[in-house]
Amino acid sequence: MISASKFKSVDFYRKIPRDLTEASLSGAGLSIIAALSMMFLFGMELNNYLSVSTSTSVIVDKSSDGDFLRIDFNISFPALSCEFASVDVSDVLGTNRLNLTKTIRKFSIDSNLRPTGVEFHSGPAANIIKHDDVVNEESLEGSVILTTQNFDKYTHQFPLLVVNFYAPWCYWSQRLKPSWEKAAKIIKERYDSEMDGRILLGKVDCTQEADLCRRHHIQGYPSIRIFRKGSDVRNVQGHHDHESYYGDRDTDSLVKTMENLVASLPAESQKLPVEDKSNALTNTKRPAPSAGGCRIEGYVRVKKVPGNLIISARSDAHSFDASQMNMSHVINHLSFGRKVSPRVMSDVKRLIPYVGSSHDRLNGRSFINTRELGVNVTMEHYLQVVKTEVITRKEYKLVEEYEYTAHSSVAQSLHIPVAKFHLELSPMQVLITENQKSFSHFITNVCAIIGGVFTVAGIMDAILHNTIRIMKKVELGKNF
Repeated sequence: MISASKFKSVDFYRKIPRDLTEASLSGAGLSIIAALSMMFLFGMELNNYLSVSTSTSVIVDKSSDGDFLRIDFNISFPALSCEFASVDVSDVLGTNRLNLTKTIRKFSIDSNLRPTGVEFHSGPAANIIKHDDVVNEESLEGSVILTTQNFDKYTHQFPLLVVNFYAPWCYWSQRLKPSWEKAAKIIKERYDSEMDGRILLGKVDCTQEADLCRRHHIQGYPSIRIFRKGSDVRNVQGHHDHESYYGDRDTDSLVKTMENLVASLPAESQKLPVEDKSNALTNTKRPAPSAGGCRIEGYVRVKKVPGNLIISARSDAHSFDASQMNMSHVINHLSFGRKVSPRVMSDVKRLIPYVGSSHDRLNGRSFINTRELGVNVTMEHYLQVVKTEVITRKEYKLVEEYEYTAHSSVAQSLHIPVAKFHLELSPMQVLITENQKSFSHFITNVCAIIGGVFTVAGIMDAILHNTIRIMKKVELGKNF
């Protein structure tokens, strides 16, 4: 057994009898300062332990979402009709997808970006539209020439007015002209306007009647519109409710379409549901756009290589006047990757405040063509996309966020103007990891603070005490 006296000999903290110690005023002051220093430094260390620290690194992209990237967008075009608005994607690998519709929705809007009706449906993609063989019948004139002065007169006079809005320079208008005039002559003979008066075929030269064509939102030539008497009453926003014909343009198809329209008149006059007698007519006749603008929203998936997202006017059987195309637009929303919920984004922003500041850089911005730069103006956006991954300590969540820079320009084009988004996806990604702080490291630092301050205060107290004692001795020596 070790005796108590031998055990006491290993005491590092030997006690001095209280009656041998002496309190001093300087020691009391230093003790108070040391205690306050300990408390302050302990608070600083505790705050550092509780705060979040992160480490940032740049690595090769190891995305969990595969080789494709999702692009969500909502863009308003005040001067591009939904009738011809097309969303296309292409890339450097040769991918070229035109007029995507499966994940895209279109809504007609007016020039002030206000919606003018329900969702605009483009209908199924048409096959190659059939035309008559080219014939030279220059003298054949069966349709009525319509102008701004007589247009309203004919729409109120005939239950059915079918109008060909065309441009003389347009190739497709030239292909349609002989068939249209021949069909108009046949319909006129079968439904004599003086004896019958149920249908009339007319034509409008949009190069001469620009205001009339603009009023009916004609952007592609030729556009065949069906006006029904009684359905042309304007609503409070001044829009018409008519139909467009997208079917074959040979004489037989046109005549058959007109006959089916006439056959549907009695039922329509009684305001009963109408079933066209021809399935072809049902598939090729759809509501005409009620306004000249279009809001396009949805998403596309693109390969993670340099490419383009293009929005333009497109048709395989219409021509467009490039000088009249205006691709001004307002970007309501444009983002990349999967959407991050607001709650998760809020948690991430508490860790890294700058994350998410560039994932919606173009949102709410307007790009307007004022026509001061001339015609055929294409709007281009150059986007450089970088992926950021955040790994949080809480539940080890993985948050994927795509940030991008944007540079926009307005350029002259020799072709039909478009709105083009050039995409450059970085092969690198930024990895931000929340660091786990060690509790043992916190305790070690706290002990170091307490011991260090106590020791330094003791040294300073000894120096101060000895200095005062020496000064007293020197003073006493002078007196003697």
